[in-house]
Amino acid sequence: MIRFNNDYNHGAHNSIIQALQEINESSYAGYGDDEWCQKGAYEIRKYLGTSDVDIHFMVGGTPANITVITAALRPYESVICALNGHINHHEAGSIEHTGHKILSLPAKEGKLTAEAIKQTASHYYDHGEAEFLTAPKLVFLSSPSEYGTVYSKKELLEIRKVCDQYHMYLYIDGARLGYWLSCSACDVTLEELAEIADVFYIGGTKCGALFGEALVIVNHDLRDHFRTYMKQSGGILAKGWLLGVQFYTLFKDGLYFELAKHADKLAAKLKQGFVNASIPLYMDSPTNQIFVVLTNELAEKLAEKFVYEFDHVVDESHVCVRFCTSWSTREEDVDRLIECIS
Repeated sequence: MIRFNNDYNHGAHNSIIQALQEINESSYAGYGDDEWCQKGAYEIRKYLGTSDVDIHFMVGGTPANITVITAALRPYESVICALNGHINHHEAGSIEHTGHKILSLPAKEGKLTAEAIKQTASHYYDHGEAEFLTAPKLVFLSSPSEYGTVYSKKELLEIRKVCDQYHMYLYIDGARLGYWLSCSACDVTLEELAEIADVFYIGGTKCGALFGEALVIVNHDLRDHFRTYMKQSGGILAKGWLLGVQFYTLFKDGLYFELAKHADKLAAKLKQGFVNASIPLYMDSPTNQIFVVLTNELAEKLAEKFVYEFDHVVDESHVCVRFCTSWSTREEDVDRLIECIS
């Protein structure tokens, strides 16, 4: 069986395994207070164009989301999110478990729009701030979205403008950030992202690391006692250097972007294979997630050789499924899938 169901079905790039092996006999301070976390943060800051950010290495995306939202919101404040956003349907109600309401909005091509965000914020802030409603305080978005689509710089600036108007934070979930920044449709750099967002994270788990995410806090208001929030949320790793050395390895020579480009290139090849076979795309994605509409018969046939992810039923004879490439996908496996669908 060949896996196309996600982008974290292999361990880590060999460079990371080698780096971990080389430091395995050394000892370090705990909880991220070590030289490798400092080096990893230093390499990331080179791409951000500023040293005035806090960088924290966290064990995974869900702990990062829980910790950021907990630290940012008061008990009566809520978070705006796309209906198909990760925190809304893929994290087991973790945000609600912390006591904060998610205001989920219909998505356009998998993404939030500035207009939808404005309408939701206006409903609270422009009508007397009703005391029995939660106050929208943070906008959560993912790029790529859950459907592999990406935000343009123009879209991000429009959302930023609404956030500024209503004094809301803008938080970008970057679990697949590398696949966004390396795709042909991206017109945003990491440096520009640090100018637009209040906080975002650089995903490692799905982009070549063994595990871990690098959280970048730009807004000073979100920095106070953040490590305490990390501890409370179970998001801080005692052996923090295991995270630091991974991000140092990924960013010191641009390996992070090379791996992401590899996945995007193979996804583009696979997408063209579906198009050539007259298999409709459910949504056009420039990144590593390809959503297609298959007949039930073809879906069952492909499942004999390939593992993919079911998304939803389209009608009684068709389903929407996702094929996902990654940093570890082999071109010969993509060719084999294309041959089968042809």
